[in-house]
Amino acid sequence: MNRKLIRTTLAEVKGKAREVPQPRERSNGSSRASNNDGGQARERAAQQHASVQVKKRVPPPNETNAEIFYYKKQIDAHTLMVIVLTDGEEIEGTIEWYDRGALKVNRKGAPNLLILKRNIKYIYKADERVESASA
Repeated sequence: MNRKLIRTTLAEVKGKAREVPQPRERSNGSSRASNNDGGQARERAAQQHASVQVKKRVPPPNETNAEIFYYKKQIDAHTLMVIVLTDGEEIEGTIEWYDRGALKVNRKGAPNLLILKRNIKYIYKADERVESASA
């Protein structure tokens, strides 16, 4: 028989504090209802639990994969990017590949660079820099 572990929630505790507690029979240290009443107590307990049950909050995922999708899109399109480092230096080039901790940037007329992500302040498309300067 497959049984679920049932943990009480704050809503259940508050609801039980308002109601008069009904005595339950216990056997072998477990909290299940006895079989003498034809399972009616078990049904009542299930109905009470279903009406008061609150959906448990699930924490957000550690990674949304948005960064991976963005890098892949820019790599496939060979988009010219501007990478601003934490010290203010700007590097312009296309991203060749990336991994968890670094980006490889190809530059025209200059050596290719391997940039650690921890040194990157932000990244934007080179086309956006030209548009904002003319506005």
